[in-house]
Amino acid sequence: MKKITIKSYAIKHKLSLFNVMKMVKSGKLHSITETEGEREVTYIVLNDSTEEEVTRSIRRSNPIDSTSIQEELADLKTEVEMLKKEIAIIKSQYLS
Repeated sequence: MKKITIKSYAIKHKLSLFNVMKMVKSGKLHSITETEGEREVTYIVLNDSTEEEVTRSIRRSNPIDSTSIQEELADLKTEVEMLKKEIAIIKSQYLS
C-alpha cells in the first residue's frame, strides 16, 4: 500500500489539484487523512486497479499533426475564396 499526497498525485497525472480533490470527494480515489504535527494531510492510496481506471478516464489531448493543420488551413482558404465570390455576386445584384 503506497500513499502519496494530493499534490504529488496531481503532478504525476498532470491534473489540477481541484480535479484530484473532486475525484477524492466523489470516491473515485481511495484516500486517508493523517495528522502530521498540527495539520491534517490527505494521502491518496495507490492501487493498481484504481490507477488503471483513473488513467483510462483521464482525457489526453492528441498531439497536433502539422499535416492535418495544413490541410485544414487549405480548406479554410478555399472556403474564404468561395465566400468572397458569393459576396461579390450579392453586391453586384444589390447594386444593380
